Amino acid sequence: MKKKGGKELPAISTSSLPDVIYMILFFFMVSTSMRDQELLVRYKLPEATEVQKLEKKSLVSYIHVGVPTPAMQAKYGTAPKIQLNDSYKTTKDILDFIAAERDQLNESDRASMTICLKADGNTKMGIIADVKQELRRANALKISYASSKVLSY
Repeated sequence: MKKKGGKELPAISTSSLPDVIYMILFFFMVSTSMRDQELLVRYKLPEATEVQKLEKKSLVSYIHVGVPTPAMQAKYGTAPKIQLNDSYKTTKDILDFIAAERDQLNESDRASMTICLKADGNTKMGIIADVKQELRRANALKISYASSKVLSY
């Protein structure tokens, strides 16, 4: 009874590796959501030191306020505009926007819907106050302000 010591490991078959990679790629392509809005305004977010992340981003609706992009400035000028979904709107259109966003949510999630204001740091406060007033009329009282985080020492 002698033990054979020089036994080699068999080669690993890599023939199914491309199939696995394509399955993973397909999974990420299906499960990833792309940006659903084209930005028509430019903004530089104000800086803040106390920043919190939003928990459920599916319950967040965005209102963008800022100067039109250079391609749109020829048509709309350089005054700050309000963007709801994919077009410029006025403050009077916010009521309809909030109603449409609420209709897309489940009954149980409607109370926790949050409106995120993404406004340029140099935007006049009058426009922001008008937007906030319309949000009060629409009974959208959960508002968050987007900002960029400043590292403090």
